[in-house]
Amino acid sequence: MSTTLSPNRTRWLPDPTFYPSPTLAAEAPPETLSYVAILNPTTGKGALGVIDCDATSKQFGTVVGRLDLPNVGDELHHFGWNACSSALCPAAPHPHVKRRYLIIPGLRSSRIYIADTEPDPGSPRIVKIIEPDEIAKKTGYSRPHTVHCGPDGIYVNALGATDGNGPGGIFVLDHDTFEPRGPWEADRGPQQLAYDFAWHLTQDVMITSEWGFPNMVEQGLDLDILLQKRFGQAIHIWDLRKRKHLQRLPVGEDDQMVLELRPAHDPTKTYGFVGVVTNIKTLASSVWMWHRDDGKGTWAIQKVIDIPAEPADPDQLPPALKAFKAVPPLVSDIDLSVDDRFLYVSCWGTGELRQYDVSDPFHPQFVGSVHLGGIVRNAAHPTSGPLNGGPQMIEISRDGKRVYVTNSLYLSWDAQFYPEGIRGWLAKLDVGANGGMSPDPNFLVEFGNERPHQVRLQGGDASSDSYCFP
Repeated sequence: MSTTLSPNRTRWLPDPTFYPSPTLAAEAPPETLSYVAILNPTTGKGALGVIDCDATSKQFGTVVGRLDLPNVGDELHHFGWNACSSALCPAAPHPHVKRRYLIIPGLRSSRIYIADTEPDPGSPRIVKIIEPDEIAKKTGYSRPHTVHCGPDGIYVNALGATDGNGPGGIFVLDHDTFEPRGPWEADRGPQQLAYDFAWHLTQDVMITSEWGFPNMVEQGLDLDILLQKRFGQAIHIWDLRKRKHLQRLPVGEDDQMVLELRPAHDPTKTYGFVGVVTNIKTLASSVWMWHRDDGKGTWAIQKVIDIPAEPADPDQLPPALKAFKAVPPLVSDIDLSVDDRFLYVSCWGTGELRQYDVSDPFHPQFVGSVHLGGIVRNAAHPTSGPLNGGPQMIEISRDGKRVYVTNSLYLSWDAQFYPEGIRGWLAKLDVGANGGMSPDPNFLVEFGNERPHQVRLQGGDASSDSYCFP
């Protein structure tokens, strides 16, 4: 596709949505729009929905715009901004780029869409499509997943190689042209599996996590692979500047699928959290904390949160779970508030969003919970009947006062755990000053048969931006 990129993509002054520190970002004005990735399982096509998040608007909590994508089979999952607060880091070569374009990968197709949110943020438009063949030729990867705006380029990770096996890894898009530069890793060491990535920019450290190769996950959860412990079991520490693998940090022996990474936003802190989907012996989910072990000059990891499975009548369970007589939490996402105080944990199986005070990251305190949906519970929203699916993707406003959650995981996995068919929804929760949260009765966006996934907030959010000043 020919591009229609704006020729004037730089500014004399930094983008006002960029903040040098998380403290200043938390003082930013509230978001008025959000963007959500949508999949229609009937047509196989995807879309980018635009949601009114302005509490003073008559259209608050409704879809006010939509970009329908032209191809079948993309399966949108995660997406991200072309630029963010990391552009203000001292070594950034692009301090005057603008938060304008959304980078939207198709997890199934390996196609990437570039959507321009100007001149009308409520009506984004496609200005460039990077086809799978180009990504494969220039990077050797396929199934692009996570997007992060880095100080020197747009980083994208991929689940696997072009044949659907491994290794998975990271590639970089040019800030100006969006052309793939090539694979990021110079020395990958033992790393093969991929899922998420994060960084401590001021420490020149990258962290990556593990799920499974495309051929392991695309047809649904394979219980044989799970019981053989072939899914991800570790995070990896990298030298960000040298692009070199440094350490492999394993979680528990029976833990499987090490997914979302959330580093501390304060650049003087050298810790972060990662969610683990399940333990094959107990069905429990867990959250682990990585941290620098200053006494040794290396990195360590330890479990700080354990969430047990809930016993259930097999008659209420889908076929995949009947033999276990329990509902696993299935922690599929976590998110950390910009002030590094509250960690949110989505339990997609049990239909619960949990809130922890992590002021002391070594000893999280459970302070809040909301139930929406769930395999057995089907908990209702204040303005709805019973819901299915469960809190899955999480996004937090920069001031930490609002949390947004959607309920679809991945099409083939949705069908296994919610075989009745997920009815998509996006809910907003309001957060108390000292913890606790409650659903906003005026904000429940229902998508019917369509499946919403990741949410991005206009101007930035808790998982979009990185900072180089405290």
